[in-house]
Amino acid sequence: MALDNRLNITDSTELARMEEKISKKKAVELFENGYLDNYEVGTFRMLAAIHKYLFGEIYDFAGKVRTVNIAKGNFRFAPVMYLQAALENVEKMPQSTFDEIVEKYVEMNIAHPFREGNGRSTRIWLDLMLKKELNMVVDWSAVDKEDYLLAMERSPIKDIEIKYILKQALTDKVDDREVYMKGIDHSYYYEGYSVYKAKDL
Repeated sequence: MALDNRLNITDSTELARMEEKISKKKAVELFENGYLDNYEVGTFRMLAAIHKYLFGEIYDFAGKVRTVNIAKGNFRFAPVMYLQAALENVEKMPQSTFDEIVEKYVEMNIAHPFREGNGRSTRIWLDLMLKKELNMVVDWSAVDKEDYLLAMERSPIKDIEIKYILKQALTDKVDDREVYMKGIDHSYYYEGYSVYKAKDL
């Protein structure tokens, strides 16, 4: 079953294909149009704006905090009843060093605020923090998919692996369109494993 969507697509494979096509196009626009200049980096408001921009043509819930509990594998993301408090706590976290930024990224992933599209939105949000605070971004094409997914899966307990993986892939090419586009392409590559897709509880 496909998620309810504005495109009236009922086949989940077709929806995934259209979602990728539309949100990739929107991600390119985000890089070029200065839309996010009005938002404070590292805030949930900015993350919601990214999500709404990427997925607004596809889902009514774009940019809105989810109202269902979701899990991936055996891991349950923040329960709906505690989600608002979790988001407020994440927003207050410091973001002046690489370690602090990745810790904030990990906590936002645990919150998983949206019904769908969390990974893609949050990776852009992460890069914007790295760019602002350290003048660096992640070259996502240098990040191995399986290493990344396993490290993110373990990150709620131990974040040393994800810190190591992302640190190795840092680049100072913060305004390089090619690096950004490779990152967007890889975002879909990471989302590809159906076993890692979030499920309703």
